[in-house]
Amino acid sequence: MAGNSRKVVVIGGGIAGLSAAIYAQKCGYQAEILEMHDMAGGLAMSWRRNDYTFETCLHWLYGSNPSSPMHALWSEVFDINQLTFLDPEVFQRLESPEGRALTIYTDTDRLEAELLIHAPQDRVEIRRMINSVRKLKRFTMPDPAASWPARCLTTLRDAPCLPLLRRLARICSSDYGQRFSAPLLRAFFGGGEVGELSAIALLISLAWMGMRDAGYAVGGSQAMIRLAEQKLTALGGKIRFRAKAERILTKDGAAVGVLLAGGETVDADWVISAADGHTTFYDLLGGGYTPDWAKRIYSQWETFPSYLQVSLGVGLELKDQPPLLTLLLRSSIDVDPGTTLRQLAFRFFHYDPTFAPVGKTAVTSFLPTRNFEYWTGLRCRDLNQYRAEKRRVAEAVTGVLENRLPKVRGAIEVVDVSTPASVVRYTGNWKGSMEGWLLTPRTGFRPLPSSLPGLRRFLMVGQWIMPGGGLPSGPMTARPAIKAMCKEDGLRFTPR
Repeated sequence: MAGNSRKVVVIGGGIAGLSAAIYAQKCGYQAEILEMHDMAGGLAMSWRRNDYTFETCLHWLYGSNPSSPMHALWSEVFDINQLTFLDPEVFQRLESPEGRALTIYTDTDRLEAELLIHAPQDRVEIRRMINSVRKLKRFTMPDPAASWPARCLTTLRDAPCLPLLRRLARICSSDYGQRFSAPLLRAFFGGGEVGELSAIALLISLAWMGMRDAGYAVGGSQAMIRLAEQKLTALGGKIRFRAKAERILTKDGAAVGVLLAGGETVDADWVISAADGHTTFYDLLGGGYTPDWAKRIYSQWETFPSYLQVSLGVGLELKDQPPLLTLLLRSSIDVDPGTTLRQLAFRFFHYDPTFAPVGKTAVTSFLPTRNFEYWTGLRCRDLNQYRAEKRRVAEAVTGVLENRLPKVRGAIEVVDVSTPASVVRYTGNWKGSMEGWLLTPRTGFRPLPSSLPGLRRFLMVGQWIMPGGGLPSGPMTARPAIKAMCKEDGLRFTPR
């Protein structure tokens, strides 16, 4: 489409910011992204340490199946067909200190058989759960930017699933897990922070995996981010790095530009924030345009926790390990004051040949914590003690893995630890959160408003306006936002 000379400035170069800029550019706007880091991606990030790459975001991607609606949505943002997807047979294996094991298969029939063998006493609830997963395979996520007739058609098609969705949305995962007597099955549903999620989050994930619509993209999150960057630049859009937004400029009740930390002013006809939500309301906008609904949820809703990630470059192949191994511990691990873990999960990236040399494996362990202030404060007060604490946690995690795989310790070539302070430094995410709003029975699924009362020509996109967050929230919030922008400007919305 021919350019319309209107400039759109997007704050934040994660997947939501890239999606918004791409849609805007397709519709004829001149889009420019302001990214405070030196590379795009935000939380969709991996990093290189010697010969190893450590991923912190993408472990599976909804929309990997070419026949799914989400795949079509991704194709509007980047050429998803350039990615190579893998669909592992095993999603997760849980092991108890006594040596019992439970394998969560991605194939629904195989999962049912495994659960019935593992916990025959729970057969009634297992079959009820598997029937729910099968029914959810017929559910289509609604497109908030679709036309009214298309939304009605989706609702009619989804009607048989709606009673189930309502029931599952009202119960958290840990409470759902109490329906089972088998400890490992309970641990799958109720272990750690997963237990706070709505039960529907886990069950619909199992449905997507069973449909081969939640595959892993070789190269991880940065593989898709690079493709989105290429799409934006090919369309004529721009992205500026090390350009930290300090304030959104307003005039006569409308957003008119962005003031950068260095003092530069970037004028705009529209400003879109794909940045941290709390920062947007209370720093970039100074709190002056914060509606009552935002004040309420920012004081009451729960975010995803922050996290530490211990990453190991191991000079062993480890292909006999599952992609995700969760170990229930005899002795708990103290992560920080107030955070004690009774289980530890390890991801073995032996299936991604880009992450380690042949015969070697990148291994990561994710440790959730809500005490982000401890880590950010410690890094500011005492850098040496901060580093000592990182070494302490890494040693504890390595000890657990060594107990399970004795040969690992002698083969470790790289140790890397990121903390909530790392998340805050590189992304600015509120409380160092790994995503945004935790999808709970309280939040529901409905996206929050992308526009603000009293402020024209401003929009928000991304994980802070879609509970549950995740990569799909990028295009799923950017598409309707740009459609609304086009409508206000009297332009045709051309997403393809």
